[in-house]
Amino acid sequence: MKKIILFLFVIVTITKSSAQKFSGRVLDSKSGVPLKGVEITDLNSGEAIKTNKNGYFTFKSVAFPLELEFCKNGFLCSFLTVDENKVDVKVYLQKDIDQLSEVIVRSSNIPQEIREIPASVSLISDNDLQRTDNFNLVQNFNYVPGVFVGQGALNTNKINIRGIGSRAQYSTNRIKAYINGIPLTTAEGELTLDDFDPEYLDRIEIFKGPVSSAFGAGLGGAIGLFTDKQRPEGSSIKAGFNYGSFNSKKIKANFNYVKDSLDVSFYYNQIDSDGYRQNGEYDRISLLGSAGLLNKSGNYWNFFFSYTNLKAYIPSSLNEDDLKTDPEKAAFTWNQAAGYESYDKNIFGISYEHNFSTDLKNQTSVFYNFRDGYEPRPFNILDENRKSFGARTKFNYQTSIFKKISELSFGAETMLEFYETGTFENLYEENAARRSVQGDRLSLNEQNRNYINVFAQLNAEITSKLLLEAGFNFNSTAYDLQDKFVQDDVDQSGDYRFDPVLSPRLGLSFEAFPGKNIYASASHGFSTPTVAETLTPEGLINTDLQTETGWNYEIGFKGNWLSNKLYTEVNLYSIQIRNLLVARRVGQDQYIGVNAGKADHNGIEFSSAYETYLNDEFQLRLFLNSNFNFFKFDKFVDLGENYSGNAIPGVPEYMISPGVETIFKNLTANVNFQAFGEMALNDGNTAYTDPYELLNLKLNYNWSLSQHLRLQFIFGINNILDEEYAASIVPNAVGFGGSAPRYYYPGNPRNFYGGVTFDFDF
Repeated sequence: MKKIILFLFVIVTITKSSAQKFSGRVLDSKSGVPLKGVEITDLNSGEAIKTNKNGYFTFKSVAFPLELEFCKNGFLCSFLTVDENKVDVKVYLQKDIDQLSEVIVRSSNIPQEIREIPASVSLISDNDLQRTDNFNLVQNFNYVPGVFVGQGALNTNKINIRGIGSRAQYSTNRIKAYINGIPLTTAEGELTLDDFDPEYLDRIEIFKGPVSSAFGAGLGGAIGLFTDKQRPEGSSIKAGFNYGSFNSKKIKANFNYVKDSLDVSFYYNQIDSDGYRQNGEYDRISLLGSAGLLNKSGNYWNFFFSYTNLKAYIPSSLNEDDLKTDPEKAAFTWNQAAGYESYDKNIFGISYEHNFSTDLKNQTSVFYNFRDGYEPRPFNILDENRKSFGARTKFNYQTSIFKKISELSFGAETMLEFYETGTFENLYEENAARRSVQGDRLSLNEQNRNYINVFAQLNAEITSKLLLEAGFNFNSTAYDLQDKFVQDDVDQSGDYRFDPVLSPRLGLSFEAFPGKNIYASASHGFSTPTVAETLTPEGLINTDLQTETGWNYEIGFKGNWLSNKLYTEVNLYSIQIRNLLVARRVGQDQYIGVNAGKADHNGIEFSSAYETYLNDEFQLRLFLNSNFNFFKFDKFVDLGENYSGNAIPGVPEYMISPGVETIFKNLTANVNFQAFGEMALNDGNTAYTDPYELLNLKLNYNWSLSQHLRLQFIFGINNILDEEYAASIVPNAVGFGGSAPRYYYPGNPRNFYGGVTFDFDF
């Protein structure tokens, strides 16, 4: 009897030991993003389950040795054999053909698949970034429907989204931007993305239209930059050299180290160019680094820093005659003064992701930005120093409402910015040499600006096919200005606080058919005036100036076709801007802000991507992006002139961009075409640019010398047709001293580039 009992005990013990609970997590092999809906099959029992929204899965009863199969649409199936139970098992899936609709958008407060988001979000993937030359990051944005970048030079770029920001003079404003969650937009709303090298980035996410409910003061939209999370484990060194027309050179070096829970990356690059035009020399050194650490509790630390040293000469804009007859020349006064901009810029950030439980998580980041700039211009020399500190925290909580999965996100972001700016006389006309000479001081101001955003968002499954997204942002912005230049009779000192702004958002996404969603949304946005815009010509603060606000109403369709080989998206939107903020030019370097009326930004956007394998060695990718704009002043009267009904200047009437990419063995060929419509040059619509078309080609050849060493060769031609065109304009340019207004920045003629990169793993 004792033997029988002992035998039964052994059998039960063996059964219990062989039937155990097993859990783990599935992530994207390249980005490290958790994958939802991965089907996992126990090949021994036939039981199949799926990962949850955070990529986790659990089998309640398995027997070892365990054989699992992991499959998800758009990814290669993977198999895992486990001989014994392990803790914190991670499985990485590799993408087969990138399925755009399946991409998880990381910039939003609640990450979700791009097809399910009731908003227009465009993705620039690492593959997209390789389709163009790698000298200028923002040129890639011109392939995105609804986005236009005016490119005056490598350091003179301004981005507008759906026409918002198009009337800016020389820089980007009204757009929020982040890199790895760290704010890049200043507290005044200015943004510069020229410093970041495209080869360091893994992806870019662009939210189009007012998105203040999630990001704060971003009437035009928001841009999220993400660096690469190196996967799988290993170390690598990558270095290369590129050379192009106009004596353009780029040297780059990258080091990556991944071991266990540590992920470290450093990147160095230097770009030198003589430029196409006179006084167009450009020299930039950049150093970027990031480090990620996953601790034993599953919480994640991330460190990021960026350093940029820039000296870039400025050829400035030209009048129409010079554009047509001598586009290589610089504006006369800028050439004589050898005008340029230079600065040192640092960005530091630390973020921490803490899992309180499987349902409650927090991400908190703190950051510090510093910029020391010096810019000799013909009319004066600008010396400026900017420092900012800030923090952002976000909680995400998963729950159930009416027995349906829901997620709540809430948090806050704050920034405190200190900005010192002064100007000096430029005595370049008193010197025979072509250079700027600093003279007496003309001004000295200190500006302290701060804001706080409090936000919340709820994503809820109303039914299995209907998703609800609702959110809001509350913003409070204030500044004080101290005029420390006592030699003149004007005292600009003063304090000002803008009225608080509440920005709500509501969106619905409905899966009408499998893989095909229709959506509708309404969202509010705003942008606060800069300190310079609040100053009157007499140097006093205009306390009547109001925050520019807008509502975005949008409907759209996102869907997969042809067994998920084809993805299409179409958006129809109407943005209604109120308290339209106009920068009225009253001097060579003086603008004042005026709330001059209303504007309607109506448009249609279309994008599509098709990817397939023609055979085991030949892959084909096609894309077509386009937008058609109907941007008008609804009610706009300025200085007695009525511009109501006129087209808003600075944005093309349309953009159409088809392209094809073929991959045969180790050779990749990209051919892309861009057609842009005419642009109004001023509010009165008395002149327009001509439409233009660009055709570009890029070839990549990858050569594996060994298991650890690879070489890549690139060659490309931009503007194959040698089109003459204006790549950017200065809206409402004014001719001083009887001269013609200088509206135009000429685009580069046909130009070539090539390079080689080696990549060594060890």
